[in-house]
Amino acid sequence: MKANKTILITVLAVGSLLAWSPALRADDSTNTPPSTPPAGAPPAGQRGGFERMAEQLNLTADQKPKVQAIMEAERQKMRDLRQDTSLTAEDRKAKVKAIHEDTATQMKAVLTADQFQKWQDMQSKMHNHHNGPPPAGTPPPTTPPEN
Repeated sequence: MKANKTILITVLAVGSLLAWSPALRADDSTNTPPSTPPAGAPPAGQRGGFERMAEQLNLTADQKPKVQAIMEAERQKMRDLRQDTSLTAEDRKAKVKAIHEDTATQMKAVLTADQFQKWQDMQSKMHNHHNGPPPAGTPPPTTPPEN
């Protein structure tokens, strides 16, 4: 009798595994990575952020691709800078500042004055969020000179 119970439990366990196996494989298909974005679209993690920014700035259809290109160029420059291990901390900081100033100059050429001010405010909030508030007595960020 004890052997029959052991066999019955074993058969039921194996049967359960076999019964659930196709269902588990079907669930795996929902965990596949998303398809690659269309050509010209930003990487997956940045799509939502750009769309949110475009909405907040009320970008026109003409402005969107220009702003997107400027932002992607800045991201690439920052990636390249992070990979450059030959720079001192001081040089790296100076290059980061130059990249940000270059981006601001390009954005100023594409955005209206109101949009540019909103963009600067967004950048300032993001910078403060990542780095905390500036030390007491630190002057506010300056805008690049108008051309």
